[in-house]
Amino acid sequence: MHVHAAWTLLVVDDGAVRYDLDRHERGTPGNTVSLLPPHVPHNGSAATAHGFRKRVLYLDTTLLDESLIGPAVDAPDLTDPVLRTRVGQLHTALSNRGDELEAESRLALIGQRLRKHLLPRAAVAGAVPVRGIAQDLRDILDERLLEGTTLAGTARLLHAHPAHLVRAFSAAFGIAPHQYVTSRRVDLARRLLLDGRPPGEAAIAAGFYDQSHLTRHFKRVLGVAPGQYARTGATLRRERVG
Repeated sequence: MHVHAAWTLLVVDDGAVRYDLDRHERGTPGNTVSLLPPHVPHNGSAATAHGFRKRVLYLDTTLLDESLIGPAVDAPDLTDPVLRTRVGQLHTALSNRGDELEAESRLALIGQRLRKHLLPRAAVAGAVPVRGIAQDLRDILDERLLEGTTLAGTARLLHAHPAHLVRAFSAAFGIAPHQYVTSRRVDLARRLLLDGRPPGEAAIAAGFYDQSHLTRHFKRVLGVAPGQYARTGATLRRERVG
C-alpha cells in the first residue's frame, strides 16, 4: 500500500490491473479510465498471469481539488470512451516537443470531463464530515514530510496517546503513519529522478537518510531500483527529444 500527493489517472492498454483503494478491491475492465485520488492508500498488481501495460498521468490539485476525493474513492473506474480517447491524445501530445499548447488544451478538456463525472456525486455526498484526529495527524505528517517528526512529539501536540494516534490513522486511511510518510517520500523521489536528479541527491531531497535507505523502500513500493528507474526516464526523455 502506498499513496501519492497527486491524482493518478491511468489507462490499461494490455492486460488488466487489480488494486485495493480505501480497503475495497477494484479493477480495470476494458476501455475504462481509472482515477485514483491523492492521499488515499492503494496498491496494484496484474489481474492475470499475462501482466499488463499501462499509461499514467499525475494531476495536481490545481486541476481537480480535494473536495472531489470522496466521489473518486466511491467510483474510481470510469467507463467513458470519449475520456479514454482524450487521455490517449494527451499522452501523444506530451511525447512531442513543441506541442505544449495542444497538451494544455487537451488537459483542460480532460479536467472538465472528470469534474462532470465527479461533481454530481460530490453534491449528493452533502456536508463535509467533521475533521478527526487522524486528519490532524496527516496534516502534520504532510507539513513535516522532509524533516520528519516523532510519534511522541506529535502525540503531545495533538494531546493524544501515541497508540491512539496509530490506531486512529490506520482505521481512517488503511495505512500506518510510518507507511504513509515513506510512500509520500518515495513518490517525491520518483518525481525528482524523472527530473534528472541522481539517486543519492534525490534520496536526501526526499527526506531519506541516504541512497541505500531510499533504494530499500523504492524497490518495495515500485518494484525497481532508483537508478534503473532514473535510467528509464532518461531514455524516454532522449527518445522524445529525438
